[in-house]
Amino acid sequence: MRETENTPNTASGLRIAMILLGIAVTPVLLSSSSLGNQLSGSQLISVVMLGGIILTLLSAITICVGEKARLPTYGIVKYAFGEKGAVAINILMAISLFGWIAVTANMFGHSVHDLLAEHGLEVPTSLLVALGCCLFVASTAFGFAVLGKIAQVAVPVIALVLCYILYVATHGTAPVLESVSQMNTGVAVSTVVGTIIVLVATLPDFGSFVHNRKHALIAAVAAFLVAYPLLYWAGAMPSALSGQGSLLGAMATFGAVLPAALLLIFACITGNAGNMFQGTLVVSTLLTRFPKWQITLALGVLAAIVGSMDIMAWFIPFLLFLGIATPPVAGIYISDFFLYRRNGYQPTS
Repeated sequence: MRETENTPNTASGLRIAMILLGIAVTPVLLSSSSLGNQLSGSQLISVVMLGGIILTLLSAITICVGEKARLPTYGIVKYAFGEKGAVAINILMAISLFGWIAVTANMFGHSVHDLLAEHGLEVPTSLLVALGCCLFVASTAFGFAVLGKIAQVAVPVIALVLCYILYVATHGTAPVLESVSQMNTGVAVSTVVGTIIVLVATLPDFGSFVHNRKHALIAAVAAFLVAYPLLYWAGAMPSALSGQGSLLGAMATFGAVLPAALLLIFACITGNAGNMFQGTLVVSTLLTRFPKWQITLALGVLAAIVGSMDIMAWFIPFLLFLGIATPPVAGIYISDFFLYRRNGYQPTS
């Protein structure tokens, strides 16, 4: 059985939670804005809390599986699906993670473009997307330790800017909406959960770096029961108050585009550093002949190309694809763990 005691080169639960939040910020800001203008205030609170509880239960299990196995998601999936099945699952995960990398790169380019345009500067969006991909690759190239340091700096900055945006939105002079278009509660909860389900399904990648089970549970509770619902609620409120379907559009209503653009830029950098880290791990299991730094570089180049296209029209279908395809994978390796691996993952099994 693989060791799961405190060992060198592992991280605390709070540090893992910071990294997870850094990754989660970008998809949350994308989806929460579209959710905010379709729910009332009380509905929004109940939906994000219910979604947070569901994610906490799932993440507590998946991160503890990683802590027990001391293996990345691919290594765990091999036990449940076999070698060939694991390859198929990893192709699915690679597509999912690359999709997020490209979407985040696109979001970065457009956020910087809008920020520069506010000051009369016109720079091609494709060039800004490429610049963003260079930042993502650089922040990922030095591994998990640097990823944690980026999160420790960026996540508090993101939280402060988001608090300021929330203050401006709640004290602004935009007309208060009398009614909002309604979204079914079940669909809304599915959106809250589906936004981050790929991260939850691949939490063994981070569980394998946590000190022990206690810290794994701390990471799950701090990230998904406490911080994630607050983050989602704060990201949705500007749209709920303004009726706009995007954060930039909502904050333009309140005359505060600059902090919103800065928030999105910071979120993209931290989020895609984590996406690149996980994407590199997954692709390295499929392309074993190539060193990881070359895979990271290739992901950056491909993301610059795809992210320069008009891909946001595919965003909702992409989320639906993830929501359908990803949970069964986690469900199967969780079932395999409880049925056969509770005493550990044997290297020869």
